[in-house]
Amino acid sequence: MDPDVFPNLDPELRDLVALLPDTTTAFEDVVGARELMRSFLPPGPVPGAERLEITEARTDGPGEGVRVRIYRPHNEDRDEHRDEDRDAAGDLPGILYIHGGGFCIGDVDIEDAGAVAVANAVGAVVVSVDYRLAPEHPYPAGLEDCHAALRLLAELPGVDPTRLAVHGQSAGGGLAAATALLARDRGGPALCFQSLGIPELDDRLETPSMRAFTATPMWSRPQAVLSWQYYLGGNPADGYAAPARMEDLGGLPPAYVSTCELDPLRDEGILYAMRMMAAGVSVELHTFPGTVHGSSMVPSAAVVQRMDGETIDALRRALHPEAPSQER
Repeated sequence: MDPDVFPNLDPELRDLVALLPDTTTAFEDVVGARELMRSFLPPGPVPGAERLEITEARTDGPGEGVRVRIYRPHNEDRDEHRDEDRDAAGDLPGILYIHGGGFCIGDVDIEDAGAVAVANAVGAVVVSVDYRLAPEHPYPAGLEDCHAALRLLAELPGVDPTRLAVHGQSAGGGLAAATALLARDRGGPALCFQSLGIPELDDRLETPSMRAFTATPMWSRPQAVLSWQYYLGGNPADGYAAPARMEDLGGLPPAYVSTCELDPLRDEGILYAMRMMAAGVSVELHTFPGTVHGSSMVPSAAVVQRMDGETIDALRRALHPEAPSQER
């Protein structure tokens, strides 16, 4: 893509944008889009995985349930995150990690490095859920899988059920918001925090950013249109499918919401954060200038380091409230 089309683009992201293919029509071929996403998976071991005990399990649910991957810090790596009152017995907070991919691509393998990084940086047991994908499995399949994974997380030995968070980016951020709503309305498991990164929340596609960004890097309006068509399977959306439609946002856990300036999802994330605040929910909202939906692919960029660092800091402050915030 031509970076000159985006005058506000952060200079450190120009090379990435220049290398990216035009993905505007990518979701017209879901199988091909899944293969394309897997091609971004770096080879070799994930740095930091050696510091974790990594196992797999399956949730309760239809058939055999769905696969989850569990990341648990080794005992010797817990000291820097320890809250003496609650961690003395070895219990750690838990994070449900939900991958992105427009509800129809992605899996726990592609998000392995991200889950490893979060488990190590936050000092938490992370459960990454391989939820069922649309269009083969439209709503509510993926959301029900996420809620089942949250129940599994809450019941894991060594996890403090009073310190549970949900974290996701893009469609994963939308599913994280929906999981928080479902947990609220089904009476648990109780969440103490929700981390919503560039969340996909609104099937109506009417915000200014969604109307304006029809050919932006990694995510654009045409992809969003098909994403929602696949996810909804021809049925109307309710407030759990598209959290932006939920009328009552009261009683939700505190939230951290991040958005990117040059992302069609920008405005729905901002509006959702504002509506949560209006409903009495404590919210931290950050919009990062000059960024696009795929900015995380340049981890060396200063703005990406800020984005990643502030997300980790928000999770650490929520889950280890007595610990000092992360230095940046």
